Amino acid sequence: MIIWVLYDIEEDRARTKVAKICKQAGLYRVQYSCFLGTLNANERDSLQLEIEELINEEKDKVYIFNMNKDQLKSCAMLGQAFDEKLVSDEVKALLF
Repeated sequence: MIIWVLYDIEEDRARTKVAKICKQAGLYRVQYSCFLGTLNANERDSLQLEIEELINEEKDKVYIFNMNKDQLKSCAMLGQAFDEKLVSDEVKALLF
């Protein structure tokens, strides 16, 4: 399944660790606090557990969305939806 992870995490150290965990899980950074990629259900659950251990649940915000290819292709992406410097060919292959 296609996974989006979006977050707003106050503490720099936790935010950096979440980004590192997303990369290690095989997700690709599309904006500074936004990752996209494909994971199976177990990998997605593991990622969620790891992130939960890092964040401050009273202050931080993390969204993990599951999506299939048809849903992804039906998304509206406006303006400069992605940071061109961060988007890899793997992300482009998911979107187009």
